[in-house]
Amino acid sequence: MIASFIHRAVMQGIPLLFGSTGEIITEKSGNLNLGIPGIMYVGAISGVIGAFLYEQNAARMIPFLTILIPLLCCIVGSLLMGLLYSFLTVTLRANQNVTGLALTTFGVGFGNFFGGSLIKLSGHDVPSITLTATSNVFRVTLPFADKLGWFGEVFLSYSFLAYIAIVVSLIAAFVLRRTRVGLNLRAVGESPATADAAGVSVGKYKYVATCIGSVIAGLGGLYYVMDYACGIWSNNAFGDRGWLAIALVIFAIWRPDLSVLGSILFGGLFIVYNYIPNLDFSTQELVKMLPYIITILMLIIISMRKKRENHPPAHLGLSYFREER
Repeated sequence: MIASFIHRAVMQGIPLLFGSTGEIITEKSGNLNLGIPGIMYVGAISGVIGAFLYEQNAARMIPFLTILIPLLCCIVGSLLMGLLYSFLTVTLRANQNVTGLALTTFGVGFGNFFGGSLIKLSGHDVPSITLTATSNVFRVTLPFADKLGWFGEVFLSYSFLAYIAIVVSLIAAFVLRRTRVGLNLRAVGESPATADAAGVSVGKYKYVATCIGSVIAGLGGLYYVMDYACGIWSNNAFGDRGWLAIALVIFAIWRPDLSVLGSILFGGLFIVYNYIPNLDFSTQELVKMLPYIITILMLIIISMRKKRENHPPAHLGLSYFREER
């Protein structure tokens, strides 16, 4: 049962890991993107649209194209959302909080509109789309995982997107802490005027970081549909996973490598009520609040310790006006 719990916690946490890693990269540039839930939604529905059209029109499903088409559609949809956010906040210097919330509202509406349209096209009696053929390809695991008992179930029985999420987080942590690009990005988030004076292109770094972060977050939405939900899309099924991803950023103190462990913890807390007997519905909802409670406690601890490296970038959420340098 412990191995099963850890396995489900990891699967529950992978979308959060994608979202938090993307948001950390974005926030390191000084952009506070509260549109992550909407971007994950758009990434998911974009992949669903690509998979749906391919399943409907392909005479024979080719595994490579079955993965490539939804993946590219997800990347394009998420990238466009990142470009839209960057244009509004970096070029037009719109308020980042309002812009992010607007993108979340837009993303959910976008996903529900096209999701509802695909449901009507499919002619299903139930309000959902089932992409079983695509999901089966996405969910392929290592063939020998089942033969290794609990070790295989805990460490080796995940799809390729789960391992990509972990690798991307570790690479992001290395780049941010050990490379010149990461140093410039952190400088843009801490003091864009100083970075600008040193010859760093503030606008370029903000655009690139936000777009890369959006693409990574969008992959979290695609993973949720194709892997965790077994290829089933239904409107408003994401719940509050996008907001949990943002909460995970604070819990991980803006370090992508810590997000790996934090995502498993958050995923476990999100499903632990299933392993506690005799819980009524109201108590289950209280248990689901644990990730947010832990995040609040982490904020209190960070404030009390007053270590600069554990705080968000100094210029987070603020527009940069070069004329004021």
